[in-house]
Amino acid sequence: MLKIGTPAHSSFQLLCPVWPCRFLPPAINKISLTIRIMRQNPSRIFIYAALPCEAKPLVEHFKLKKDTTIQPFAVYLNQAICLTVTGLGKSAMAAGVAYTQALFASVEHPVLVNIGIAGHIDHALGSLFLIDKITDVDSRKSYYPPLVFTPPCPTANIRTVSRPQLVYDREHLCDMEASAFYETAVRFSTGELIHCLKVISDNESSPAENIQPKQVAALIAAHVAAIETLLAELSRLAKLITVQEPELFEQLTQRYHFTTSEQGQLKNRLSRWSVLTHQQALKFDETRFHKSKDVLFWLDQQISEIEFCL
Repeated sequence: MLKIGTPAHSSFQLLCPVWPCRFLPPAINKISLTIRIMRQNPSRIFIYAALPCEAKPLVEHFKLKKDTTIQPFAVYLNQAICLTVTGLGKSAMAAGVAYTQALFASVEHPVLVNIGIAGHIDHALGSLFLIDKITDVDSRKSYYPPLVFTPPCPTANIRTVSRPQLVYDREHLCDMEASAFYETAVRFSTGELIHCLKVISDNESSPAENIQPKQVAALIAAHVAAIETLLAELSRLAKLITVQEPELFEQLTQRYHFTTSEQGQLKNRLSRWSVLTHQQALKFDETRFHKSKDVLFWLDQQISEIEFCL
């Protein structure tokens, strides 16, 4: 896959503004009105797109407004959604996710979705896929976004590369950001709330050299209904996690000594159990455990044994 912004499309290389090395502008203490609103009424949904043409139809559909006081990345907001245009490639995507989530660190259980284009040898242009396996070609690491709901579209595997690929892969989609998105996003939320949606923009019959920004925007715009369905389902899961967590968490932390790091691990495991079992109660025998690590190990075992059907 050859993405817009490669040498074949050098005119699109600078689609996103690049902030100089001074990440602290003079007006750092002046927080925008939009940021104040978001922090008072925090959104759960964060969308990440590499290119402005990928983001454009979403900005228009969800009526997002650009916050001009945020300089490192283009960030568009309303009271429900925050969309960040990160720029091309893994490094840019990782930086964009980390920056945005740090900006809104008070949001618990955020929904994070990467929406963009990908290539494949013979999938039809405009086909939409929810990614169920991500493989980073450079590190050879693989990630498996948990699908605990009915997907709004077919699923597929994707390979993330650092350089444009001119030879298409039959078994996988190909892009330049998904692995960096997922690897960074899991630092800020539970895996069940982190997903990638990819639209086929090029294939062997219509190679990447033909891609134009208006075409990309149209391909994304054609799937806003499916995107809304996914965001609604993930928002439902996020609310479920928040509602079900506190009681057992408080009970366990009162009985056993958890370090700050272990408390975060405990919250994550209880959240995953709640989502995967649709709020099923944990059959917990406190007399079996002597310390916090025993509890965490037991929770890992329980989660690994869960059987669910997609």
